[in-house]
Amino acid sequence: MVKVYTQIILGSLLVAIGINAFFVPQHFLDGGMIGIGLISHYWLDFKPGLTIVVLSIPLYILAFYFDRSLFYKSIHGLWLSSLLIDMLKPLSENIDLIPVMSALAGGVFVGVGIGLMLLAEAATGGTDLLAQIIGKSTGWNVGLIIFVIDTFVLLGGFTLIGAYSFFHSLLAVSTVGFFTALLTHNKNRKGYSFR
Repeated sequence: MVKVYTQIILGSLLVAIGINAFFVPQHFLDGGMIGIGLISHYWLDFKPGLTIVVLSIPLYILAFYFDRSLFYKSIHGLWLSSLLIDMLKPLSENIDLIPVMSALAGGVFVGVGIGLMLLAEAATGGTDLLAQIIGKSTGWNVGLIIFVIDTFVLLGGFTLIGAYSFFHSLLAVSTVGFFTALLTHNKNRKGYSFR
């Protein structure tokens, strides 16, 4: 149990650092709920962490009915990562790397953070949770499922960030997906039956 909570705390911290230190200064997007939270931040100046919590509620209700264990483990990841994303916002004003380095560094931080949380069967938001449910029921790699969802969110934010940031965001999302898949490639692939 200590290992699980350590992974959730460390994973949440890495995600929050990756988002604030590397993605936000460059106006990059991520995918999933984090990407949607960033879109709401860039477009409407909403707090991305709070947006992630609010939009994740329907998928957490789904998880509550289909897998209570996953729900209880993941709810900690949602609250902690969202809180840290909003609390560590000052990092976005203090770090300034060239775009390619920001995309790669942010991708590593966020990918490893999400990977650690998935190993603990936790999630940062609704789409990660959805990917876990799909992964358990199909045996597909959770990191690859997240990558597909992330790509759709990124395409949805294209007009907001423009072609230059889109290219770097795609690099960032690819890096996130690579490191998430790398950490989760041996994760249990047994069939999953909803209860």
